[in-house]
Amino acid sequence: MYQLNYKAPYDWKWMFAFLAGRAVSGIEVVDEASYCRSFALGNSQGLITLMPDEAACQLKVTLSAGLEPVAAEVLTRVKQLLDLDCQPHTIVASLGELSAARPGLRLPGCMDTFEQAIRAILGQLVSVAMAAKLAGKLAQAFGEPLLDFPQWRLFPTPERLAALNAEQLKQLGMPLKRGEAIIHLAQLMVNGAFPLAAPREIEQGVKALTTYPGIGRWTANYIALRGWQASDVFLADDYLIKQRFPGMTPAQIRRYAERWKPWRSYALLHIWYSEGWEPVS
Repeated sequence: MYQLNYKAPYDWKWMFAFLAGRAVSGIEVVDEASYCRSFALGNSQGLITLMPDEAACQLKVTLSAGLEPVAAEVLTRVKQLLDLDCQPHTIVASLGELSAARPGLRLPGCMDTFEQAIRAILGQLVSVAMAAKLAGKLAQAFGEPLLDFPQWRLFPTPERLAALNAEQLKQLGMPLKRGEAIIHLAQLMVNGAFPLAAPREIEQGVKALTTYPGIGRWTANYIALRGWQASDVFLADDYLIKQRFPGMTPAQIRRYAERWKPWRSYALLHIWYSEGWEPVS
């Protein structure tokens, strides 16, 4: 078992609820006190189990034997998934009243940027539950069983998805164009052209993502938000955000959000999860 430290406060109940709502069948299991998932890195694969010890401000990480050879990198990915390096007091001081009700809110990241990008595409114009269901179907159809734990599956590799045709993905219940977008992104990944790490200029990186077939501004920003764990992204085109800013265009919302630089991603989360929040004129 490994131990990762973090700075309090940390709203674990919220984080696990967020992950549970998006959990992919066969790949992730989440309850109020723990998170478990299959994971592969290079030729190593296995199960990761995460359990917070709030009294000690530590996260307990258990890796199955297959992941021990790559333990250091897996722990880095866990930190990214759960935003463990966050300095909450700095963010609360910057966001002020907006963050006062939930000072322990963290930015959910991911274990694998490619996987998160595919899941973002699957989430276009469907509910969170439907996106998770589609990802589960994708994993069941094209993911490999996990060695030593055959009841679990691995998320499909870029090579597997790149070799598909759009009709095969359409059969899972998605539009043809969405299947084409997934295949194109997988091919970019295979060719080393997909940006796994956040570019120096996030805005330019987001614009580059929108040039990919089937990736609009919302999806590109969501990939930046969770796939790159960019701390200064605001989804002005998001349905709920537009509801929170009645009468304002996305351009006006983006201008309003300038006040929360360089923590607009955290501001976004607070607005998403603050019922009744309204902008101040």
